[in-house]
Amino acid sequence: MRPLATYRVQFGGGFGFAAAAALSDYLASLGVSHLYAAPAFKARAGSQHGYDVVDPAAINPELGGEAGFRAMSAALRAAGLSIMQDIVPNHMAYSSENEALMDVLEKGPHSAFRGYFDVDWEHAYENLRGRLLVPFLGSFYAEALERGELKLVYDEKGLSLNYYSLRLPVRMESWRRVFGQDAAGLEEKAGRDSQAVSAYIGTAGLFRDLSARPGEPYPQGQFDHARGMMRALYSSEEQVKAFVDARLAALNGVPGDRASFDELDALVSEQFYRPSYWKVAAEEINYRRFFTINELISLRIEDPDVFRLVHGKALQLAADGCISALRIDHVDGLIDPRRYLDRLREAAGPEIYLAVEKILAPGEPLPSDWRIQGTTGYDFMNCVNGLFCMKDSEKDLTRTYFRFTGSQAKFDGLVCAKKRMIISRHLAGNIDNLANMVKKASANDRYGRDITLYGLRRALVEVMANFPVYRTYITQEAGPTERELGYIRSAVAQARLRLPEFGYEFDFLEAFLTLGVHPSLEDEKRRDIVAFVMAFQQYTAPLMAKGFEDTLLYIYARLTSLNEVGSAPNLFGFTSEEFHSFCAERAVLWPATMNATATHDTKRGEDTRARINVISELPREWAAALRRWARHNQARKRRRPDGSEMPDRNDEYFIYQTLLGSWPSDGKVSPDFIERIKAYAIKAAREAQVNTNWIKPDADYEAAYCAFLDKALSGDPEEDPFLKDFIPFSRKVSFYGAFNSLSQTLLKTTAPGLPDFYQGSELWDLSLVDPDNRRPVDYALRRDLLAGIQTAYAAAPQKLMS
Repeated sequence: MRPLATYRVQFGGGFGFAAAAALSDYLASLGVSHLYAAPAFKARAGSQHGYDVVDPAAINPELGGEAGFRAMSAALRAAGLSIMQDIVPNHMAYSSENEALMDVLEKGPHSAFRGYFDVDWEHAYENLRGRLLVPFLGSFYAEALERGELKLVYDEKGLSLNYYSLRLPVRMESWRRVFGQDAAGLEEKAGRDSQAVSAYIGTAGLFRDLSARPGEPYPQGQFDHARGMMRALYSSEEQVKAFVDARLAALNGVPGDRASFDELDALVSEQFYRPSYWKVAAEEINYRRFFTINELISLRIEDPDVFRLVHGKALQLAADGCISALRIDHVDGLIDPRRYLDRLREAAGPEIYLAVEKILAPGEPLPSDWRIQGTTGYDFMNCVNGLFCMKDSEKDLTRTYFRFTGSQAKFDGLVCAKKRMIISRHLAGNIDNLANMVKKASANDRYGRDITLYGLRRALVEVMANFPVYRTYITQEAGPTERELGYIRSAVAQARLRLPEFGYEFDFLEAFLTLGVHPSLEDEKRRDIVAFVMAFQQYTAPLMAKGFEDTLLYIYARLTSLNEVGSAPNLFGFTSEEFHSFCAERAVLWPATMNATATHDTKRGEDTRARINVISELPREWAAALRRWARHNQARKRRRPDGSEMPDRNDEYFIYQTLLGSWPSDGKVSPDFIERIKAYAIKAAREAQVNTNWIKPDADYEAAYCAFLDKALSGDPEEDPFLKDFIPFSRKVSFYGAFNSLSQTLLKTTAPGLPDFYQGSELWDLSLVDPDNRRPVDYALRRDLLAGIQTAYAAAPQKLMS
């Protein structure tokens, strides 16, 4: 069943498969063909989004399990609908609940899952070679160890190294440290001839004989037998239990006595992993993450076994008729998207609808050789949104923004600066790894022999900061297209302007990135060069996402309705001719692609955005209102010791637009609304990383920002000078914004492509970024309203249509 229109739902927070099934008749009445379902596979306990998958071969039991999913599918089919399922091929949760990953941590090179995760086991740093970084400690390793936060625990699951809720398995050979030692203490208490002593010595001996040698099978059966014997003995013999517990207590050390932790440190050091302070991952890391999130470890989906693991359940459900469309999350994170999509198409068959989450820069085409129906619709969202932005107001609004904030930062320079910041704070270790790949590939090249690692790193940072799109798609078989060569050469040219003294390094990098290698490189080195290029491509995408989407879009606030995923805020809207040209091209090339106006990842709801666009039609009124509001609220600010304001002028400018976009339709400011705005303001400020951030929040700034909002929003609307002035302006914006919203919806449902509706957006969507846009939806209200419309239409269709 090919989709005609989709309706996205988010699972979690009490909304599971049964709740979605109950919407079948309502969704059918809306006219959609597919429930567009958030990830439904087993995720971390309590997951609110489903992208932290721990077992892609199982349906999430918290949502209703496989039986519940199949019941949901049956209910939808009975109503004439199907399911479009979101799948996550790029990563899994780095969690104790991820049994495949825990198997790797326990068995190292002997694990059947060792090749499943994107890990550099031959890292340049000795303390990461053959070990996986576990960057989840809240302080430096030695501090956490000597405070007793890392504990060796023995329970019914076995022996583990625990850090609060994190449970790490202990390799087989390390069991000897606990159970293979001298049993003198037990003999002393129980007597040498005790049956318990004999049983313990015999069982402990089983561990001393266990080892996993290279090239030999892992002795899983013997290990399981030894563990089972020891657990039975521990559970049945009090004297053995007391002896083992005492041994564990001694291993776990005594805070204040550094030497008491030596043996535990030795045990930790022999594991196939290295626990570390979470900040270490920014500078030293040997696994690929989803963006910069330590808790999400990337997969090697190019491995056929990994592909089967990740897609097996989804493909089975498709074969059984439970789903008929797939949405592929973060396709740019995959090493070779085209080959992946070819494999998925072959596995799923020609009838399954495939859409990819792919961010396209303005004017960037979707690769024509991808065997899919299209994207999830960010390109449409930004084009149709730009249609409601008055282009003629660009100069006026630019002038107003710079005058109010005092900023003189140029957009392009700001983009590069924020990408450099993300590299230095979050991706330095990944860039080091890329630089090492170039260094290795050029080791025997006379042109590259004198290029230092430092020089390569500096050049790489600048090229990546200037990269104009999310990524290229160069492979061994398919070199760069002319368009991709243009992207690379443009980035290198811009990088040269900033670092002219690194011209030699840029020459070398450009040759690598375009596969136009130096003639002195041996043919066999081409494989290393292509490996570097393909790895490079996997990091330009998260850098763009973090530096642009998650940072710059919260800073450059000229008109925040233009600040969206895949947008270009420096392009001030689109003409009707540009929109028609965009639609005509889609009709020819991608007629079944998705038309979205809001998703779970958008920075604000579609009607919030539509309202803010009205500002572009009122540039002079906006400028005058800003001056008045700032004057009314000046006394509500606090100052730092250096005299700077809290919030600063940019955050103030940003929040006034937010208030206009999200102001309640009934005009009433509730405590809940104020709390939503405060939560959003703090998230936006932390994402901007100017006055506060996630790593080290500035409590003073955040408190001052919240106090400012409390005072500005909690007054009497009839008496407070700000509210008396703001509310009439917001009514005007809301009135005209409604026309923008209705027009946008009409275009979405009639333009080439299939319309996509985010949960709840069939009514006014005045939400903000997640988690605000994931609040529960009042479906009872929506049912009643729809039933009223249907009844009125049935009674007098011509009257209602007129």
